[in-house]
Amino acid sequence: MTTVTTDHPAGGELQIARRMPGAGQQDPDALQLMTDVNQFMMVYKFGLAEINTKITILAEELAHRGRGNPIEHVSPRLKSLSSLTAKARRLNCPLTFDDLRARIRDIAGIRIVCSFVSDVYTVADMLTRQPDVNLVVRKDYIAEPKVNGYRSLHLIVEIPVFMSDRVVAVPVEVQLRTVAMDFWASLEHKIYYKHDPEVPAELRAELIEAAEDAARLDQRMERLHREIHGPRR
Repeated sequence: MTTVTTDHPAGGELQIARRMPGAGQQDPDALQLMTDVNQFMMVYKFGLAEINTKITILAEELAHRGRGNPIEHVSPRLKSLSSLTAKARRLNCPLTFDDLRARIRDIAGIRIVCSFVSDVYTVADMLTRQPDVNLVVRKDYIAEPKVNGYRSLHLIVEIPVFMSDRVVAVPVEVQLRTVAMDFWASLEHKIYYKHDPEVPAELRAELIEAAEDAARLDQRMERLHREIHGPRR
């Protein structure tokens, strides 16, 4: 028998028992709980699909206008149940649907990697100007990098999802960054993971310096692009 830790609408943490084949029927309460969990996660899946569609439309429209596609690639992700419960514990968030919905705003997330810094702000502006996209939180770690050198533009937006019986405002975390920022963040994560929980001070200093190198590269490449092609229109 394996167990999955999750939450229940009535509150409290439960262990859902999954019986192996041939061991008899599942507990009806566990089956209902899994159904409730799937329905809870479903709206985030739909919200993510809505945002992904909007970004695809923006990219194709900009490319059709002849200014080139500013988006290099897009990576949507939905938190797994284990990742969600782990974050809830770190935040001391009760494992109930209402608390998870209210306090954890990045259950659905999408990363947009752009060619240049100006593209990051252009795409973010185009997305948040749409009337059905409600900007909730904006954190600009490009203008004000984190102390470890991390750079990215973070948005929490709410997008309406039209269900059969209701409309749900679904929060989605949108991260926008350049290729250089994404390269640095990906490798920084791997380095930190290897040295978890403590990274040597000299290595932290080198990582900050590498982030500054990446920022200078962004500036240089955008300047070269502008000199060759002129400003984006």
